[in-house]
Amino acid sequence: MKTKTNLCQTNRKIWAIVPAAGSGRRFSKTQLKQYQIIQNKTVLEHTIDRLNALPLAGYVLAIGEQDHYAQTLALKNKHLSHFCLGGNERVDSVLNALMYLEQFAQADDFVFVHDAARPCVTPECLVDLFNTALHSNSNAILAIPVRDTLKFVDQQQKIVKTVSRDQLWQAQTPQISTFSILKTAIEKALEDGVLITDEASALEHSNQIVKVVMGRSDNIKITYPDDLELANLILQSQQSH
Repeated sequence: MKTKTNLCQTNRKIWAIVPAAGSGRRFSKTQLKQYQIIQNKTVLEHTIDRLNALPLAGYVLAIGEQDHYAQTLALKNKHLSHFCLGGNERVDSVLNALMYLEQFAQADDFVFVHDAARPCVTPECLVDLFNTALHSNSNAILAIPVRDTLKFVDQQQKIVKTVSRDQLWQAQTPQISTFSILKTAIEKALEDGVLITDEASALEHSNQIVKVVMGRSDNIKITYPDDLELANLILQSQQSH
């Protein structure tokens, strides 16, 4: 897949973190979604391929204790790969990866955090996200405006009201910050007992500015088994352009 977007130059290093220790219970009780095969590659390999459209200093995969498979994969730029033990929740895996990166990263280095099962992100979106963070000197995430009508429903599955979608965006990944800001924000949020569903929620808790960068609807996260076929179709379409 080709990109015509130019990455702005900086002397600061760029790292990527991929939390890949989750059980993926909504996908399968026995199979990990990041190791399902699409076009003769695992989902994780496709994801790493996309991240390496950036000039990464390295990328860290936070994997499960019993995961002996990830390190055997033919990952792109494997000499840049690092592995650490993940945690019980996504946020724990990200923090573990940041703690691992302490031995390499500088405080103002950029850190992308990206879902292992989001293999269709485009190089253009990655570059737009990075350039926004660099120029605005802020944190940033990919997101798309909510398109559908939203309903607030009670526990009996009855509609209570229609929710305005005017200012609602659906968060995606990657999400970008600097090493020190992200690590400090996550540690504070965990200490305060805040529910952290993504990196932006930790940053928000620390009153950090987080910019929204327009993503694409084809940057899907594989959550259910039928998402694999959709991801396959998306990858085929992207490769033909």
